[in-house]
Amino acid sequence: MSIQRMRPMTVGELSRRTGVRVKTLREYTDLGLIYTLGRSPANYRLFTTDALWYVHQIGELRGLGLTVAEIRELATTWLDGADQASGARLAELLHRSRERLERRIAGQQQTLRRIEEFEAVHRADLAVGDFCFSDGPRGGVDA
Repeated sequence: MSIQRMRPMTVGELSRRTGVRVKTLREYTDLGLIYTLGRSPANYRLFTTDALWYVHQIGELRGLGLTVAEIRELATTWLDGADQASGARLAELLHRSRERLERRIAGQQQTLRRIEEFEAVHRADLAVGDFCFSDGPRGGVDA
């Protein structure tokens, strides 16, 4: 075992090594997603290098669209010793994430269509660079 592996890290060092904000790492610790060795004499949270792996895995799952609550649920399933159940649960959570993403994409596509329609209707006004909403008040609120 290397000396580096045995030397605990503070939350600040873990943050520097992972690129994850200290506040986020504290949240992960409070939620039980990463574990500390305890605290230093100066009351800093101390982590083993294993925390680097956990933070990386959390980042991977977040990058796949899972929420922190979902990751916590998955970690609880895994810690309860249900390895096969955790795989099935991850599949369910990935499906849920895909559905959320598809809804967001559909919403963004709708906004894109609205922009295209607006541009088509107001193409001449937009071309001269002097567009205003002529049917409403200019520079104030109707009294």
